Amino acid sequence: MTIEEILKGDIKKAIQKHFEIDAEEIILQPTKKEFEGFYTFVTFTLTKTTRKAPAELGQIIGNELIENSSVVDSFNVVQGFLNISLKDQTWLNLFGQMSSHPDYGASPSNGQSVMVEFSSPNTNKPLHLGHLRNNFLGDSLSKILKASGYDIIKTCLVNDRGIHICKSMLAYRELGNGETPESSGIKGDHLAGKYYVKFDQEYKKQIKELVEQGMKEEEAAKKAPWILEAQKLLLLWEQGDADTMALWQKMNSWVYQGFGETYKKIDVSFDKTYYESDTYLLGKDIIEEGLQKGVFYRKEDNSVWISLVEEGLDEKLVLRGDGTSVYITQDLGTTELKNKDFHNDRYLWVVGNEQDYHFKVLFAILKRLGRTYSEGCYHISYGMVDLPSGKMKSREGTVVDADDLIAEMIQTAADRTQELGKIDDFDSAEAKQLYNQLAMGALKYFLLKVDPKKRMLFNPLESIDFQGHTGPFIQYTYARIRSIIRKAEQAEIAAVIPGDAYKLHPAERELIFSLSLYPSKVSAAASEFAPSLISQYAFELAKVYNQFYAEVSIFSDPNPEATRFRVALSKVVSETIRKALGLMGIEVPERM
Repeated sequence: MTIEEILKGDIKKAIQKHFEIDAEEIILQPTKKEFEGFYTFVTFTLTKTTRKAPAELGQIIGNELIENSSVVDSFNVVQGFLNISLKDQTWLNLFGQMSSHPDYGASPSNGQSVMVEFSSPNTNKPLHLGHLRNNFLGDSLSKILKASGYDIIKTCLVNDRGIHICKSMLAYRELGNGETPESSGIKGDHLAGKYYVKFDQEYKKQIKELVEQGMKEEEAAKKAPWILEAQKLLLLWEQGDADTMALWQKMNSWVYQGFGETYKKIDVSFDKTYYESDTYLLGKDIIEEGLQKGVFYRKEDNSVWISLVEEGLDEKLVLRGDGTSVYITQDLGTTELKNKDFHNDRYLWVVGNEQDYHFKVLFAILKRLGRTYSEGCYHISYGMVDLPSGKMKSREGTVVDADDLIAEMIQTAADRTQELGKIDDFDSAEAKQLYNQLAMGALKYFLLKVDPKKRMLFNPLESIDFQGHTGPFIQYTYARIRSIIRKAEQAEIAAVIPGDAYKLHPAERELIFSLSLYPSKVSAAASEFAPSLISQYAFELAKVYNQFYAEVSIFSDPNPEATRFRVALSKVVSETIRKALGLMGIEVPERM
């Protein structure tokens, strides 16, 4: 049993003994910093049934705990808040459990599986800052859920077809002059993106010319030569035209090679990749099934619809009158395919919040169709990422490219580290590895520390600060602790838990308490799909350790038992920081 479970049981017994009532679920919360104690039980909920004042209830329960609880040392009552302190031996026993379990914080397999779909890039442009938030969220959620006992399948659906892809193809066909990644020295995905921007520039120029000739802008946008040509190219692709397919395959192969390099940089991988070119025709059989079941209905123009008014939504088109799919049709088919492939208990889609309505519709339709797996479908919605300079637009070439941003972050990490002058003894390979770890730590931490649902502003310089609420601050704390452990090893000081007579320093209690929260934080992050809870925990643990380091001496204490214990404490803190940051996909440097 955990400390909390023991404490809850003891409180329940106290209530039953003194008031002869079976208390409902006992809820404990961390004691506020301004009061003494670690766990707080709120007594207000018992006032009606016991007819006692909240403070009096706190005194009665507190006294009973002192008498009969094996873990409680003291208490104080502030109005209706019973603040509880634990015995030193309880803390030491708890620490002993943590230090003896290498997998502390991880749960055994629960026999359930989860598919996490994320990234979903388009093959007409490179990955950008918005994609990074998506990738880091998906990868971190996968790691958190795995630590919580789930089997994980990481998937990616590549948007490799459609009008936007044809725009890049057309611009390259007309303006490319045989340019390749090799001949230009441009990374493949960047090269495709270059021609996507060129299409937009030429398209706007053509619209302007038509407007100057007297055409209305809305009509000009539909009749500009290049948009008509791109639509023709899409039709040729759907018909399997050999030249069109060859161009599509060539440009996509460049893009995939480019994506692969970026995924390697950010240390993200997938177990299965789906391609829209393989799935865009799926779903029509599901529409036919739904028509037979009366879930869908056909209108006079032969189009197929569903009314989702009962779900608080509206009417939704699921098949056009000419029999062609809309995006929801494809998504129904792709979801069915994924379920046939893997039979997961849960399906998560990490997709921006502009698709909130789409996923509400998708899940509602699956439920109406009687798909049992619909109950396990979740949209992990996240807000867009802005920069101090404003919103990004791919077609105008104003996005922050992921590769460029990573290179900039690595350079910033190098500059900041060299300013501190603490790596003079590093060789070039060690320094390069450190700069990369700091850069990616800064980037991942900054994008994950914000609640996913919130829109956020990314500031590269702020993210790499060694003192603030940042990844490098926590990485630096880890490196400092590893230095302490190396010093202890060189002095042959063993990490040992003290005996019953040892009197804990308040900073030691605070540190053990912080460590004890790790499993519940992992569990909460998994159930709430919120990596931000892990980032906040890692930051708080690093702060508590730095406070501990400032308040107690590790190597100069006259009591050798204290030194050995503080080395043991430091070791478990470093391992917990490493595990917490690892759940965010962040590596830790052994020295800085």
